[in-house]
Amino acid sequence: MYKTLKTENIFKGKILDIKVDTVLLPNGNTTTREVVIHNDAAAMVAVDDEGKILFVTQYRHAIGADLLEIPAGILEEGEDPHECALRELEEETSYKAGKIRHLTSFHTSAGCSNEVLHIYLCTELTKGSYNYDEDEFLTDSRLTLDEAMSKILSGEITDSKTIIGILMYNELKNRGEL
Repeated sequence: MYKTLKTENIFKGKILDIKVDTVLLPNGNTTTREVVIHNDAAAMVAVDDEGKILFVTQYRHAIGADLLEIPAGILEEGEDPHECALRELEEETSYKAGKIRHLTSFHTSAGCSNEVLHIYLCTELTKGSYNYDEDEFLTDSRLTLDEAMSKILSGEITDSKTIIGILMYNELKNRGEL
């Protein structure tokens, strides 16, 4: 049985905290585990009336590159993932969803972080208004499902939430569940 013996909070940041735990292992030895504490997030596979998927491109400093992604955002304190998805969709794409369906939730990096990302399918889109965060600089685009799948298979799309969301959408479509 694993047991946390001690926790030391070593960093408190704007979007994440880091702690170091001393952990008792099943064999009686101890080790340390570094844990990133991060609010959960929501992402959206937003499909317009033409069947095109909305994407945003934004610079990701950690990797030093622009990424093509489905819209997403971090849950505010106490916020429901469903509500976050609706809020972030409009903030990043200017669209409101008339219909929303949960596709999946997953741990983004369970080896070092507690974050869970919730992915939703958003349809029946109507125009709203952009409301970017002050440090967000996004460009939006639309791709067909085939174009998105090609970009995943070619390695042009490397963002995990985007890959998972598009693959989930593709599978449900192929099964006739959408």
